[in-house]
Amino acid sequence: MDFRTFSKLFIASILMLFISGKSIAQSATLTVNQDPKITQLLELKKGLEKENKLSSGYTIQLYYGELDKANQILRKYRGSYGNWPASIEYETPNYKVWAGNFDTRIEAERALIEIQSSFSSAFILKPERRK
Repeated sequence: MDFRTFSKLFIASILMLFISGKSIAQSATLTVNQDPKITQLLELKKGLEKENKLSSGYTIQLYYGELDKANQILRKYRGSYGNWPASIEYETPNYKVWAGNFDTRIEAERALIEIQSSFSSAFILKPERRK
């Protein structure tokens, strides 16, 4: 057997060794025991985010005044804009209609440009959240 044939045979056997090692794999099963309250907490967090209660960023204020008018503004907003969540906030003795939950000022400004076509007195604010 000459050297060329021997080297080809040697390389082929090493490749076969590596290929056969990869083809014999182990299989495993993983069981996760999760507290059912985690699902409840996630649903609560999702609801708070939808109601604009967890934001640490910017929001757009559409209205400040009486409850009846605040409800009208909220209905009008929801009928026109579904992109951003909206809610009514109470600050004695008036109600505010807030829209959006923006992480950055630039995102809020882009939304404000669109919203001001229907709500000309809307403006951006960074609310303080109570802890």
